[in-house]
Amino acid sequence: MSSISINDLFDYGYYIYQNDDYFKFSIDSVLLAEFVKIRKGSNKILDLCSGNAPIPMILQKKYGELDITGVELQKEIYDLAKKSIEYNKISSITMINEDVKNIKKTFKNTKFDVVVCNPPYFKIDEGTMVNDNEIKAIARHELMLSLNDLIFSTSKVIQNQGYFYMIHHITRFADVINILKKYNFGIKRLVFIHDDKCEKATLFLVEAMFNGKDYVNVLPPVFVNEYSSFKNIFER
Repeated sequence: MSSISINDLFDYGYYIYQNDDYFKFSIDSVLLAEFVKIRKGSNKILDLCSGNAPIPMILQKKYGELDITGVELQKEIYDLAKKSIEYNKISSITMINEDVKNIKKTFKNTKFDVVVCNPPYFKIDEGTMVNDNEIKAIARHELMLSLNDLIFSTSKVIQNQGYFYMIHHITRFADVINILKKYNFGIKRLVFIHDDKCEKATLFLVEAMFNGKDYVNVLPPVFVNEYSSFKNIFER
């Protein structure tokens, strides 16, 4: 029997609803939210594959009253996001229960200044081991959304020279860079995430500009075990 709980959203003063049987938010979402830069004049923010909305809530806490829209495909997790936003009395976040592949139609002529995504990491190939729990499987594997479809869809709803932020598994690094280039995103910042100094990188964060030129700034690596708090980690 599934169990819904309400947990601290780390250091941000919010609470978040989670279900023990679903794919819970993790440090990945916190690192991504901290990596995002909201520049002056950027107000319309889109969070794709939003889950139970940790990234919109962290961005709202860091930057104040932004116009943030979260898109989550799975109704069960979307409902948890709605509960969390209502519980914390956040009026500036709107959640939409929709497939990322449909966002061009959903938003029609709307363009976003910043698009953020913590997507499914793993390809579906012959022999791929997929979790029996469908909700967890869709969150982790490209069952419903490929990397190509994600970045193509993003290119249709982002402002010219708007910023796109993503965290991904290190094994997909070449795929991510190649597909970003395919849809005319210029790479601006990268940072590699390690469990500790003795381990290889497991994740990476990327900042890219739509219709921008490459000018790559590689930040110092993050060694996760060295931090008790990730708040403002990229501003230290």
